[in-house]
Amino acid sequence: MTDIQFGLMTRGQFEADDDIRVRFTELMEQARTADKLGFASLTKGSHYSGYPLQDFQQIPYLSRVMAEAPNLRLNAGIVLLSLHKPQDTAEQFATMDVMSNGRIIFGAALGYREVEFKAFGTTQKERVQRFEENLVAIKRLWTEEKVSMVGSHFELMDASCPTKPLQDPHPPIWIGANADPAIRRAAKLGDCWYMNPHVRIDTIERQLDIYKSALEEYGKPFPTEFPIRREVFVARTTEEAFRIAEPYLTIKYKVYHEWGQDKAMPDGDNDLGQAFAELQRDRFLIGSPDDVAEQVASLHKRTGANHIIASMQWPGMPQNQTLDSMHLLAEEVFPRVRQAI
Repeated sequence: MTDIQFGLMTRGQFEADDDIRVRFTELMEQARTADKLGFASLTKGSHYSGYPLQDFQQIPYLSRVMAEAPNLRLNAGIVLLSLHKPQDTAEQFATMDVMSNGRIIFGAALGYREVEFKAFGTTQKERVQRFEENLVAIKRLWTEEKVSMVGSHFELMDASCPTKPLQDPHPPIWIGANADPAIRRAAKLGDCWYMNPHVRIDTIERQLDIYKSALEEYGKPFPTEFPIRREVFVARTTEEAFRIAEPYLTIKYKVYHEWGQDKAMPDGDNDLGQAFAELQRDRFLIGSPDDVAEQVASLHKRTGANHIIASMQWPGMPQNQTLDSMHLLAEEVFPRVRQAI
């Protein structure tokens, strides 16, 4: 895959006093708009117990989007795999791959919030083992007729995933990773490392050396599709883009800080509570079409990322501002970036 692709991230997270029914209607409008504008994918993340925000759950959300936007790939980005059982996860996503005519991307990562681990009857201490066992079991269920396997929290006894994914051998597996050991795990177990949205680009550059070294150690080629998620906002001028985006991004990153996202990030780049001017530097893609096109081209050159997934709405942001930014990104930034690279 040589052409650069652009995806849309819809978090589906809104403030507690928001009208969630209205917001759902708006999210479906965003999905249809992304489909018409030539976006390649739509991503929905996953969190549980998301106070103080309201949220939509990933599987029903993506299942609705597959009908609203028939051309978009559907990225579960990410499944908190350590919380779940492989039998259920394998069958749910195989079914979705068939229902969507082979458009599912299976993104997976460990998770970091204690409230989520406790709610699912597990612990942070168990998360790496559960993640690795689950991923092995899911891949086997997707590709083998019957599977026998004993894990720390499940037993498959001639188990089957009777509906197989349409994609051969299975949907792409993108492994989200923040910490250096997790990046080695992404090289070992995934089809690619799904580069995260929170760290600076210079941190990604350093971690790329770890990823490439691990790929070489495991005898795997560098992936042809190399995705990254970033916070993105485009307006007619850079000043207008920052004026609009800053208050809403500040709300979102305040919640990340309260949730402890910083603790999952690498040393030297693990403070999401800093002032916005410092937080956005070398991290967010914000500005005029010319500015953002230049930033995306630079991101591609520095990291090799060729599937840029843009988060373009944050708690409290009005729908018209999101749609305006989507149009500018698709109509003015996409062609500039493709010409530049």
